[in-house]
Amino acid sequence: MAKPSSRLELIDYCKRQLGAPVLQINIADEQAEDIVDTALQFYQEWHYDGIEKMYLKHQITEADETRFTESNETSSTPDPDTATWENRKNFIEIPEHVLGISKVFGVSSNWVRNDLFGMSNQYFLMDMFSFSSGFAFGKFDLTNYYMIKQYFETIDMVVNTGQLVQFRFNKRQDRLFIDIDAKRVTKDNYLLIECDRALDPDEFTQVYNDSFLKRYTTALMKRQWGQNLIKYNNVQLPGGLTLNGRQIWEDGNKEVMELEADMPSKYTVPPMDMIG
Repeated sequence: MAKPSSRLELIDYCKRQLGAPVLQINIADEQAEDIVDTALQFYQEWHYDGIEKMYLKHQITEADETRFTESNETSSTPDPDTATWENRKNFIEIPEHVLGISKVFGVSSNWVRNDLFGMSNQYFLMDMFSFSSGFAFGKFDLTNYYMIKQYFETIDMVVNTGQLVQFRFNKRQDRLFIDIDAKRVTKDNYLLIECDRALDPDEFTQVYNDSFLKRYTTALMKRQWGQNLIKYNNVQLPGGLTLNGRQIWEDGNKEVMELEADMPSKYTVPPMDMIG
């Protein structure tokens, strides 16, 4: 099909792009499956259409609370002059399809935003006259207030790290480490994360029809085809045809490298700069 909507249809599409059924594509079924897995992993980790921004919640369990309060990992050495270092298992299990976490909510006690007597609320109360008078003259402008709020956010981020949620996440661990006071992690409370989740191609079948994924999978198959035939270089076939496995590999590898080089500049969401 011209618009593949499954793994098998994507494999058949790529083989047709390489010449099948006119040519025999010397790739095993297992190799084709591995190639699709590799292409999907690269697509989900780099392409902006391979992920979706999600908010996931987790109800803190008794096991989570116990893990945060116990210091049950100790690293020591035989040398008596060497200090002993301890660390807690202060992590929450994260689903495998979560690729990145940008924010954590539910365990914060932020003085700038939440405290009635904090800077933000006090500023608003002190400047209430200018806000109310602005309505009367039809010149109400939120620009100054917005800039002040941004300034407070920057102060809060720089000098108030003890109250903010400090967290670490590595997608190869599937663990969200939260470096805060254990008392702020309470059973039955909810933890909310803002994260990037990989699209499931079996649920959202349009992934298989993505233009980049089709070209990238085809290039990977061409390279694998050449790799399988690379020892058969300049072999004469019946009818006068010459089989050149190395040339097929070089062409496929060049296409793969070009597509991977284009990914950061054309298909990846650029990182946001922090502006204070």
